[in-house]
Formats: sequence, structure tokens, C-alpha cells
Amino acid sequence: MSFQLGATMLDALVLAIVNEEDTYGYSISQQIKQVVDLKESTLYPVLKRLQEVNYLTSYDQAYQGRNRRYYQITPEGVHRYDEYINEWDDFKTAVERILIRKERDNNE
Repeated sequence: MSFQLGATMLDALVLAIVNEEDTYGYSISQQIKQVVDLKESTLYPVLKRLQEVNYLTSYDQAYQGRNRRYYQITPEGVHRYDEYINEWDDFKTAVERILIRKERDNNE
């Protein structure tokens, strides 16, 4: 995909994924990679920042003899995720008004 993924969109995607269920960094990165090319090293500072602003918490859980760090969304994170959904809807509508209008005008 040729569209760039900014920090705000990355935050929104991480919160959306963790809102579904507690999950670990590699799983989050694999889900985001379905949409955009993302290096795992890019994700971990995002997770740390989201923890610092209290949108996520983390806990360790044993998995095949190792600890795996899981991320869990906080009530503040759920609230921010809901705000992102509303902002995305407004943004998407505004962009589609421009992109699709031109296509509609050509079809008339």
C-alpha cells in the first residue's frame, strides 16, 4: 500500500488490536503488517509510549519456557480508542468526499 502510516494511526491500530484481547508485541506487529509494512523495532517504542500515557498496561506470562509480555488496554485506553474511531470516521468521510466526488463527476 502506498499510503504512509503516521504515529497517530499506529497508536489507533495498536489500541484497536489490544481492545479485542490482551496480546503480545509480535502478534500486534503481525496484524499491523497485514495493512502496512512495519518493522517490529518501530512497534515497541509505541507500546512503551502508550503505557506511559496509561492507555496500556502489561504483564508477563510464561509461554514455552519463556516469559511473553502481554499488553492490556486500560479504561483510559478504551476512551482514547473510542475517540480515534470517531475521528477516523470524520476523516474518512472528508477524504472520500474529495476522492469519490471526482469519480462520481467523471461518471455523470
